[in-house]
Amino acid sequence: MSETQEMLEATVKGLQDKVNQLNMDLKAKQKELEDVNKPPMSNDTYASLEDIIGNAVGDYEFECGEFDYEFNIGYDNKIELSDLSYNDGYRLAESIMNKIDNYFKIEQNDN
Repeated sequence: MSETQEMLEATVKGLQDKVNQLNMDLKAKQKELEDVNKPPMSNDTYASLEDIIGNAVGDYEFECGEFDYEFNIGYDNKIELSDLSYNDGYRLAESIMNKIDNYFKIEQNDN
């Protein structure tokens, strides 16, 4: 291998490393730009919300009437559930928000 080819390969590798680093920096700055107008939240508050929502969903009593479903007969003549969709997201969301309201002191915005 010639010395010129080795130098060119080293230069190409160095430039590729720089491009990769610049792409990572670009993604980090794009994420910062997305987050710049978001209201801040502490790690403790985030962890509390995660627990509250997890418990609210876990404690929620789903009812058959909240689902749309279809059945099919399979190849072995067994009845199979072919489609299941939840149709009462409002009630679940309301349950979660009630748990959050019970945990946090909600302050009104001054407008």
